[in-house]
Amino acid sequence: MEKPAITHYPLHPLLAERWSPLAFTDHAVESEKLGSLLEAVRWAASSFNEQPWRLILATRDHPSQHAALLSCLAEGNISWAQKAPVLLITVTQLAFSHTGKPNRHSFHDVGLAIGNLTVQASALGLAVHQMAGFDPEKARELYGIPNGYEPVTAIALGYRAEPDTLPTQPLQQRELSPRTRKPLDTLIFSGHWGQAATLAQT
Repeated sequence: MEKPAITHYPLHPLLAERWSPLAFTDHAVESEKLGSLLEAVRWAASSFNEQPWRLILATRDHPSQHAALLSCLAEGNISWAQKAPVLLITVTQLAFSHTGKPNRHSFHDVGLAIGNLTVQASALGLAVHQMAGFDPEKARELYGIPNGYEPVTAIALGYRAEPDTLPTQPLQQRELSPRTRKPLDTLIFSGHWGQAATLAQT
């Protein structure tokens, strides 16, 4: 199923066609493709080239590891994410390695890294669904995440399936719902806060 973005300006197809599905097949992600996704993360931009991101990875090739990471998700996410062949938890280092001072950009940089992963996934015919709905403290305890590092998000990754493969009607309806975004003129300002930039006045 495709849900291309309806845009006011031209957008690269990899961005326009990206969305976050709930329905995944259990088809394994090929090692070469998974490696490409991890390289996309590695080559993301970051403040002072700190690369504060860390990823915890679990695949269905290792069922106990997949089940363990799945157990960190919120119950509502487990119901659909259990089918995804790849699960991830993103973690950020909170301080700069070279100074020990707080890195207030570390969460931003994790987002950049996963943005890279998401675009690379789209290029390879894969889909990514990021989740805030997980238990950071359970992840910290389960994986021994040390002080100075903070779990950020969970991710389900794989090949899209049809909406009717989802376990409940509400999830199927959510999958079929149209994509929406706030208008540009509420997001892009110029001259003063709240004053829409000319290019944003569509």
